[in-house]
Amino acid sequence: MSEITREQVMAALSHVQEPDLNNDLVSLNMIKDVAIQGNKVSFSVILTTPACPLKDLIHNACVNAIQHFISKDAEVTVNMTSNVNTQREGASVLPQVKNIIAVASGKGGVGKSTVAANLALSLAAQGAKVGLLDADIYGPSIPTLFGCQNQVPDSKEVDGKNIMVPIEKYGIKLLSIGFMVKPNQAVVWRGPMISSAMRQFVNDVEWGELDYLVIDLPPGTGDIHLTMAQIVPVTGVVMVTTPQEVALADARKAISMFSIQGITLPVLGVVENMAYFVPPDDESKKYYIFGQDGGKKLAQQNNVAFLGEIPIVQTIREAGDEGIPLKQKDAPTAQAFTSFAELTAQQIAIANNNSKLNSAAGV
Repeated sequence: MSEITREQVMAALSHVQEPDLNNDLVSLNMIKDVAIQGNKVSFSVILTTPACPLKDLIHNACVNAIQHFISKDAEVTVNMTSNVNTQREGASVLPQVKNIIAVASGKGGVGKSTVAANLALSLAAQGAKVGLLDADIYGPSIPTLFGCQNQVPDSKEVDGKNIMVPIEKYGIKLLSIGFMVKPNQAVVWRGPMISSAMRQFVNDVEWGELDYLVIDLPPGTGDIHLTMAQIVPVTGVVMVTTPQEVALADARKAISMFSIQGITLPVLGVVENMAYFVPPDDESKKYYIFGQDGGKKLAQQNNVAFLGEIPIVQTIREAGDEGIPLKQKDAPTAQAFTSFAELTAQQIAIANNNSKLNSAAGV
């Protein structure tokens, strides 16, 4: 066998498509660090997110391409790494945050905060730098979900200005009004006070470098949504619903809110929480006690992605009450949140790539 060259490797890998971005890995500049020693070939594939759901597919396609186009005897080592893409280069607000994900719902009680918390945890578990901002001023849940109700954020002075330092738990930077009031104290604020607080949480906080900042919005439609749309360049919105019609009706209104003038934000997709019940004695069974496919139909009606079904099981409730990640309870249902996080990251990567293509085309 003749000596393998770098040119041959790149030519072979030009046949491997990145399915979401509709181009090959070489054209997308996703191949780095090619090394060749005899019949041993190694290189890195730079994914657009560590939570890429197509990671294994791309890995296998790379190995097959080298062995098919160069030599079936080639020993191929593929290092799958990532550099999270963004459309926020040069942003004046939160310039070190690559992507901002708002998690919303049409009504309360659908598990929005649980979904937001586990989205952040799942992204962080796959290697992303993640922050979580609890913007649900009247019903902050993040301190309880992360088991840090009694902690208070530090502050420091930067250029004569007091800056808050988020609390860090399980590798995630956290900020919530719940850290600043007593657990049983109600927050009774009018709209202007809420808007002022949200501006502080965005502008006067040391968030640092983040791949994803997840914002847990309050349910419904109101002042906070308008304020966040005006001050935060949100990459996209995840809509949380449950399957029954009463929840779907409010979710439809919430989705429509993000398309009106002054609050125009892209909706990444819909996730259906409490989708089905799995009995603890037989995890092979599913009972759709609140109806079936409501979230999927909602996504189809609005031409957005369906990001998955989250079951209603005891371990999810226990993890939230105990303030520990679901993964630490070794719950099989943690995989549902992992899949949801991967699909969300996938939609963000697609949106970012489309934004760049549109900019290059002058659209």
